[in-house]
Amino acid sequence: MKKPPVVALLSSAISVQYLADAFETAQPGIDVRMGDDLGPLEDIDVAVCWFPPHGRLAQFPNLQLVQSLAAGVDHILADPALPRHLPLCRIVDDTMAAGMKAYVSWAVVQHHRGMKAYVASSDAAKWEEQPVVSPRRHRVGIAGLGTLGLACADALATIGYQVRGWSRSAKSDLPAGVTGFHGADQLDEFLSGCDTLVCLLPLTPQTQGFLNADLFAKLPRGAHLINVGRGDHLVEADLLPALASGQLSAATLDAFSVEPLPKDHPFWGHPNILVTPHIATRTDRLVIAQQTLANLAVLRAGQHPLNQIDLERGY
Repeated sequence: MKKPPVVALLSSAISVQYLADAFETAQPGIDVRMGDDLGPLEDIDVAVCWFPPHGRLAQFPNLQLVQSLAAGVDHILADPALPRHLPLCRIVDDTMAAGMKAYVSWAVVQHHRGMKAYVASSDAAKWEEQPVVSPRRHRVGIAGLGTLGLACADALATIGYQVRGWSRSAKSDLPAGVTGFHGADQLDEFLSGCDTLVCLLPLTPQTQGFLNADLFAKLPRGAHLINVGRGDHLVEADLLPALASGQLSAATLDAFSVEPLPKDHPFWGHPNILVTPHIATRTDRLVIAQQTLANLAVLRAGQHPLNQIDLERGY
């Protein structure tokens, strides 16, 4: 009987214990290891990672696959000792897209319809109306048209918002009602029509610090920023002045450079910043286990796994 694969669960940021049962469900008898003592390192076939300790992946001489437990892989690419000959895969799953659509639609609507004011009125037992602006008069831009970005663009267009999207290269599969922009030459035109800007870009050296003072200045005055990408997309020091000046009216932030967000961080309690603790969407743990094992099986059959990353592009 063929020996079950040996899976190492690696993270310097969270507890990955929750994945162990999922791998056992996906393949009973599988050998799952985690923590500081992984046993003989030559046994490890697959590393499932979320911010793996730098240098750890290079210590596995027979490693066949590096798998992110989420859609992002920047936390793995940040390892200077990453064995770049190994296949690196991300997770893509329909339930994750559904969760992101729900969060982004909520984030757009709650600001556009003035729900914060309604909550305050409700708490004070006051019957107060806020101006009602039709979704057709509110322009939402989505920077990043991958699987999640396209799903959000489709959802918002269905609600009735004017939706535009921007990506590195042209997209031929835009949902109905979504206007596409691409490349550096079209970025300024894209930004000029975003009453709300949603960041869903992959994090690469080119997109790090994408959300900065220069970009904010190119948005319509009073724009709303939603960051559901990565924390390092945002230059945090540039956000507060943009809010103070009124160039931005509000920010809804779900990802941060340091997580959990420190208790003394100025974003906490800011009247125009809504913080959520990186919960926009989550992948079911069984999906992670199943996709990881399916990718390993495909590799062992001499084929390319699903959702393999182009290391040069970073996504």
